[in-house]
Order: sequence, then structure tokens, then C-alpha cells
Amino acid sequence: MADRAPAFPAIVPKPLAVAPGRGAFELTRDTRIVLGRDDAAARPVGRLLAETLRPATGFRLPVATVRGAPADGDVGLVLRPADRALGDEGYRLTVEPRRVVLVARTPAGLFRGTQTLRQLLPATIDAGRRRRRPWHVPVLTIHDRPRFAWRGMMLDVARHFFGVAEIERLIDLLALYKLNRLHLHLSDDQGWRIAIAKWPRLATHGGSSEVGGGKGGYYTQAQYEGLVRYAAARYVTVVPEIDMPGHVHAALSSYPKLACDGKPSPLYTGIDVGFSSLCIDKPVTYDFVSDVVGELARLTPGPWIHIGGDEAMATKTAEYVRFIGRVQSIVESYGKRMIGWEEIGRARLRGGAVVQHWNTDPAKSALSTRAAQQGAKVIMSPAAHAYLDMKYDASTSLGLQWAGYTSVQDAYAWDPARTVPGVGAGDVLGVEAALWSETVQSIRDAEYLAFPRLIGIAEIGWSPARGRSWADYRQRLGAQAPLLDSLRVNFYRAPEIPWR
Repeated sequence: MADRAPAFPAIVPKPLAVAPGRGAFELTRDTRIVLGRDDAAARPVGRLLAETLRPATGFRLPVATVRGAPADGDVGLVLRPADRALGDEGYRLTVEPRRVVLVARTPAGLFRGTQTLRQLLPATIDAGRRRRRPWHVPVLTIHDRPRFAWRGMMLDVARHFFGVAEIERLIDLLALYKLNRLHLHLSDDQGWRIAIAKWPRLATHGGSSEVGGGKGGYYTQAQYEGLVRYAAARYVTVVPEIDMPGHVHAALSSYPKLACDGKPSPLYTGIDVGFSSLCIDKPVTYDFVSDVVGELARLTPGPWIHIGGDEAMATKTAEYVRFIGRVQSIVESYGKRMIGWEEIGRARLRGGAVVQHWNTDPAKSALSTRAAQQGAKVIMSPAAHAYLDMKYDASTSLGLQWAGYTSVQDAYAWDPARTVPGVGAGDVLGVEAALWSETVQSIRDAEYLAFPRLIGIAEIGWSPARGRSWADYRQRLGAQAPLLDSLRVNFYRAPEIPWR
């Protein structure tokens, strides 16, 4: 069963429009990936596609520049910058018996189309080892583009640390399902995970612990820059988060002068929240914030810096509001846009700010409404649907349950434009699944909690609300099993899904 191509149209996320045909295109040892003479910007996409397909096929799949249309047997990548109908990430995929042509307005759109092409091939195309078989793609035409610009996942590397290779694997899986943001939660009470040159003890001391007392770890600036480049090559933008003014015990333990009492404190390895705060009135606090944000801004080409702002119970409300205002100015001074959890809606926000909804309490989620009324955009991460650290049900060992159990259907059956009263489609920037790591000690643990629920979040972000249904989705999701198995993903085989 694992070698069979998925029954059409088992594509996730569901495309905007599909017109099936008859017959199939066969990938052979003579197949080339070809670009037009004016399409040099598509070459990195072609190279990545070839690198993906070579191990299983054994074919050379050269990436070549040609004049005119793709020849028989070719896979053509064509850029049409003037085709506004495709948007920044949309594509048009035409599979004929003799050739495949993928058209997009941008290289990002071409890349998204190649991920659809991967799903149309037999799942063993991703097995990473040579397989002898015909490599067929069904004849069809797909016109596709995303519903929302922001489709992401947050990984908490602060409570448990994950190495560079593990993050790169996660990036590959995000890209496969057309997710385009990786939000790294780089600091919390239990650990600090990014080297800051002006404050070295944040990493060397604050990075030496994690939940349960493990050894922790941190990314050097070179490692972090490498992750950013790796993600960018797959059209995924890294969004760094330094949580403040709460969730800062690792920073206070590293530099006691950031605390109001200035007293040294041991590192923390528990999971309680809401007990730590930067000292709002100390000038050194803003030196610290400026230095950290400045270094992250230099290392991160993307336009956003996430400043956390959640669960700041140890900070007085008036001080919190004043702090967020000053931090917003600092972030903007480095040419970036501020993102924060929806609690920052208490403060006065400027137009470029973004808030992230998460609370299950309607009174707290109303802060997203307040932020939207100020002109802020909203990322939807409702804990009852999009927090991947919640248990699937009572029988699953990993995860928490403070927001309730979240089944695969719960993670799929919601609409970002109908989640928070007063926050409509025009206010929603997109969706993001969040994986906090209190119970997650390895990347296999992370995969178990993320997959398959993350795939549903990806479809919510990409596919139109109209035309989505649980009955249809569960069938297409079940057909992903051979692909996930080929990629050796440790996914939860939810009993409600007809896995193939």
C-alpha cells in the first residue's frame, strides 16, 4: 500500500480549483527541470525540486535554461510577474501526458506548486532511497492560491531545547504543507536559547537548563542565521520571540540587575507561570531590550519581532501598558514590526502591530478585538483548536489538557474569521499552530503532537472556507499516511481517520 500513488484528489491543503484529465505524465531518466531565459529567479526552486526527487528515482534531473516552451518529458517552471491573479504565493499547475508546466508570479508560488507536485507522485518519492518503479503524475490542471498570508507554527524551544538538525527537519515538514512562518519561542523562565553578544550570560547561564533539569542548550548567532537561511530557501520566514516583561526568570537569573530587587536567583526548571517580571522602571531594562531586539533584528531579515507579553501577572497593569509602549518604539526603531500575544491589546498600539489570539477566556480574547479596533492585524491561535501541546484524548500520554482535549477534528473544524467576536476576515492576518514543550522532550515527541493536527491548521490557512468539510478532509488526510511514513514522521494515527 505504501508504494501506491494517493487516490486523486488526495491533496492537502485542498487546492482552490482542480480540473482532472485522463492519463498520466511519467517522470523518466530523460526528464529535465527547465526554466525560461528570463526565469533565473526560479533556479533555486528547480534545484530544490531536483534534490527532492533524485534519491528515490536515481534520475539526474538536470536544471536547464531553454528557449521557448518545455519539451516533451520536461517539467517547466515559469515566472509570470504580471499575472496578478496568482498573488504572491499562488500557482497554476498543468500536467499533460508529455510535460508538466508550473506557472507562478513569484518564486514562492513556484515552490508552493512543487509541494503539490510531490503529493501527486507516489509517496515513495520522499523515501530518501532508490526505488524502481514508474513515477506517474495524473493529468490535471490546478489553479491555487492561499486564503491567508500568515500560515505558521510556533515551537517552544525554551522549555525544552531542539538542535539545528531537528529544526531543519521541522522546516521541511512545514514547507511540504505550504506553511510559511516558523515562530521560535526563544526565551522563557526555564531557558534562554539565542546568544546575545552584549549579554553573553543569557545563553551560557540562562541557556543551561530546561524543564525537568536537563542540560538545555542555545543557538549561536551563526547557527541561528543558518536556520534563517535554511527556512528562507524553502520560503518559510523565521519569527523570533523574546517573551517579556514576564516569562523572564532565565534572564533574571543570568543578570539579577534586571530584577527590581537585584538579588541573584537560581535557574528554574518547573512549569508554573506568571511569577517573573523585568523591572519596568529601571533604565537598564530598556538597555537590555534594545540590545536584544537590535541583535535579533540584525540576524533576522523578516519584518517581525515577537515580544511575547503574555501572562505577565507579576507586572502591574499600568506598568505593563507603559512597558509595551516603549518596547513597540524600540522594535520599530530597528525597522521591524512588533508582534505580541493578545494581552498587548491593553496598550495603545500603532498600525503596524500584530496581536496573536490564544485565550480560551472570552474576556481575555476580547483584547484581540480591542487591538483590531486600533488597526492591528490578528494571528489566530485559539488554544482549544490550535495548541498542539494539548492531548488528543484521555488515552494519549504526551501533552497537557488545561484547554481541553483537542482531537484531529477539533483542530480542523473552525474558521479563523468566526472565532473572536469583532474580529472578521479583514482583521485576520492568518493562523498559527502553537506547540509548547513542557511535556515534549524530543523531536519525535513534537512530531507526535503536531501531526496530523498541524496539517489541518495548514489547510485552514491555505484553503477557502467554502468547500472545506470534515468528511472530505478526513479522507484526504488518511491518504497522507504513505507520505508521512516515507518521511518517517512519528504521527498519531487517530482512530477517526481512514489511514491508507
